[in-house]
Amino acid sequence: MDPLGAPSQFVDVDTLLSWGDSYEDELNSSDITAETFQEDSIRSPFLYNKNINGKVVLWKGDVALLNCTAIVNTSNESLTDKNPVSESIFMLAGPDLKEDLQKLKGCRTGEAKLTKGFNLAARFIIHTVGPKYKSRYRTAAESSLYSCYRNVLQLAKEQSMSSVGFCVINSAKRGYPLEDATHIALRTVRRFLEIHGETIEKVVFAVSELEEATYQKLLPLYFPRSLKEESRSLPYLPADIGNAEGEPVVPERQIRISEKPGAPEDNQEEEDEGLGVDLSFIGSHAFARMEGDIDKQRKLILQGQLSEAALQKQHQRNYNRWLCQARSEDLSDIASLKALYQTGVDNCGRTVMVVVGRNIPVTLIDMDKALLYFIHVMDHIAVKEYVLVYFHTLTSEYNHLDSDFLKKLYDVVDVKYKRNLKAVYFVHPTFRSKVSTWFFTTFSVSGLKDKIHHVDSLHQLFSAISPEQIDFPPFVLEYDARENGPYYTSYPPSPDL
Repeated sequence: MDPLGAPSQFVDVDTLLSWGDSYEDELNSSDITAETFQEDSIRSPFLYNKNINGKVVLWKGDVALLNCTAIVNTSNESLTDKNPVSESIFMLAGPDLKEDLQKLKGCRTGEAKLTKGFNLAARFIIHTVGPKYKSRYRTAAESSLYSCYRNVLQLAKEQSMSSVGFCVINSAKRGYPLEDATHIALRTVRRFLEIHGETIEKVVFAVSELEEATYQKLLPLYFPRSLKEESRSLPYLPADIGNAEGEPVVPERQIRISEKPGAPEDNQEEEDEGLGVDLSFIGSHAFARMEGDIDKQRKLILQGQLSEAALQKQHQRNYNRWLCQARSEDLSDIASLKALYQTGVDNCGRTVMVVVGRNIPVTLIDMDKALLYFIHVMDHIAVKEYVLVYFHTLTSEYNHLDSDFLKKLYDVVDVKYKRNLKAVYFVHPTFRSKVSTWFFTTFSVSGLKDKIHHVDSLHQLFSAISPEQIDFPPFVLEYDARENGPYYTSYPPSPDL
């Protein structure tokens, strides 16, 4: 009650139901408990933690109404943005807030700055600036948005704040996809609470009605409320779950330091031996444990004892195991090859993935790790329609992928890869590669032949994908200019390559 006896419009965060308490009765009846959970089961990187869940609140309402130590305001670089969150905060805080903001002299993207709360119930306001989103600069946007959440939490820790109320930092006018941004928000908060949880008692995610459904869907991935929910959510985690602090990982920037440089790693002989045999049967290799007894499975299939539904379920379980392995493996050596990367979109708005054949030293790398890296990168791409551009330019016999490996790849990947792959542009093919492709798509895999388009020049490729939407390795442009005319050099390579 306020001094005049009218009910207060502000909401005390201590009265809100925590995420850990929500649906507690339903989850307590789970058929997976701490006693029955198998020790060798694959665990999520975001483990069930009752204490952390008790610190998190999902609340549908105006962040400006929260009675907590600090609330978060999302704005622009001059801290004058007019969005629903900012306007509500300014209206309730009163005119003194504008005067205080002028002293800050703006705020850069990803930074966090502090003012008093003035007439708000919250003592402080933490102002931050989310990035403008463009798909071509996705990595930079992810890093900036991570910095927003991380810097807010770090400021709260430094000021000994007990509770923080977050708005959804990525404002609609800045164009950040809500689901992608929510992944970053949740995992950053989760990792911070794991490391510095003793300093903060409550973190409230204040969302609108439109945002609530996305948060409800993704919260169990990062804050599972039981072992069953943890296990159930694991397959839906994205490929990039960040580092130990939730920061987006750029594989090309990772450096791997061996414990004993120059010395062979454990089981190297065993793995190398596995590369020389048919990949459909890996024997004692670690992946054999993922796939189970393949001979027994094939026997059951031939005997008609496995239904189509059971086969699909078995395949999904197998893919999920590969995906979990891909997320836990150090793949920086494969990433450094720059043989697979995301670029822009084609003329139909579909994501374009590039494969550079010349950058794949087949005889020198662990092809099992190459398969893991493909899954790691592609899992979140393949949920929507996409196209592949394969540059066969200047490849040699040392760069040609074995048909057994390609067949294995095609058999292992999830059905979404095949369903959402709309085209494969095979750039600068040779006669031999055309023949090999025909044999492979005719006798090894089905449904792929009609999607493959052989492209002899970049000019042909530009009829499907604008040159501004694709990053070219420099040698591809040079080769095309030499073979098809110098006018193609008017399309410069990306500065990132």
